[in-house]
Amino acid sequence: MGFEPARAAIRFGCGLSPRIAPPRDVDAMLSALEGPDRVAERFPIDRIAVVLGAQQAIRKAGKTRRKAQNDAEREVAAHRLRNLRKDIRTQAAGWMRHTLLRRALTEDGFRERLAHFWADHFTAQGRNGIMRLGYLPYVEDAIRPHVAGRFADMLKAVVRHPLMLAYLDQHVSIGPNSPRAKRKKAGKGINENLARELIELHTLGVSGPYTQQDVRGLTELLTGLSFRADTGFGFRADMAEPGVKQVLGRRYGGEAPALEPILQAMEDLAMHPATAEHLARKLAVHFVGDAPDPDMIEAMRQAYVAGGGALVPVYRAMLEHPGAWAPGLGNVKQPIDLVGSALRALDIVPRHVPGRVSPLRKHVLGPMILMGQSWGTPAGPDGWPEADAEWITPQRMAARLQWAMTVPFALKRLLPDPREFVETALGPEAPETVRFAAKAAETRAEGVGLVLASPAFQRM
Repeated sequence: MGFEPARAAIRFGCGLSPRIAPPRDVDAMLSALEGPDRVAERFPIDRIAVVLGAQQAIRKAGKTRRKAQNDAEREVAAHRLRNLRKDIRTQAAGWMRHTLLRRALTEDGFRERLAHFWADHFTAQGRNGIMRLGYLPYVEDAIRPHVAGRFADMLKAVVRHPLMLAYLDQHVSIGPNSPRAKRKKAGKGINENLARELIELHTLGVSGPYTQQDVRGLTELLTGLSFRADTGFGFRADMAEPGVKQVLGRRYGGEAPALEPILQAMEDLAMHPATAEHLARKLAVHFVGDAPDPDMIEAMRQAYVAGGGALVPVYRAMLEHPGAWAPGLGNVKQPIDLVGSALRALDIVPRHVPGRVSPLRKHVLGPMILMGQSWGTPAGPDGWPEADAEWITPQRMAARLQWAMTVPFALKRLLPDPREFVETALGPEAPETVRFAAKAAETRAEGVGLVLASPAFQRM
């Protein structure tokens, strides 16, 4: 068992395309990953500063409306408020559209899959208002620049990002002995949400070697991480707990709170042996299967340790292991992977993907919710489930089949010949049963739908 281009494109990329060749070998995959992010340049997504700016403008407009002296002033302010909300939602629809086009048209599918994996690993979402639109800017800021870098750098970017700080209430966590706590109206007090998720989900793992005392120590250390709508991230010394904190046997900080000890703690958490094991296993499960070869996980763990937390050597260890190329069907595609690979196989170009909110919701966002995946909003900080059984319930399978049979024709009226499409979408290992169904279909829409609805296409 060794490298196979079609399997590489399906299992580790965004699927096969009639116009974009699959990767030729592991070196080509990793070389593209470490090279320029060309598809992001072609289909840009704004940074969180745009969301924060919109939030600030909307709050200001709302305040103006409340202070209006007469109906005319109130109507002008209300009109501006409606326009501000509409504008940012239109921009957010554009970011979603660009995410789909990246998957459909990239020559570096491994990067897109990794960006999704790490964004899910570091799940964060806006809980209310305009911050609910911050998911894709968060990925663009904190995740995507680091998928071929060091895990510690990604970790440090995540803990300083406004979306993560707001999601886990870290920006309002106040040390009990901080100057802020000693003043009146100090706030809600200290909050351990981010500290616990950093240890349990992001680094050591839920079964890692830590205690509640470690969580408490990290909780106190993280106080001071905050942000403002106008300036973004900032360290608030007046909110930080003074004194030395102990986490996993190491001491951080002193009487004068500062950001640097927090960043050092992130470095140490990133290089903990339990982190190497946790990340290796999670990557292998996501890309290869629910029960990956233990030898593969061990090779990936060793690569992580030897590389000082660099991620590319870990990816190489995974891709060069024979278990990565085991024949047969792999994981069930998550809805975003199903939709993205379908658009890619259909040879979708920008004009086919709607830019307005309503048709995008009708053809993509709404169906994905029925499939079990609302865009960027998993149920909790542990992200989307990996187990295949979570994605193939009767209701979710019905939504997948409905999408496959109806949406391709709604997006692209001139569909490919099903007899050719089956080879494009599934490659040389397309099952004979699917080839027969495509050939026997009465219409192109039916034939294409049958290919996309087939078990072979539903899996990696």
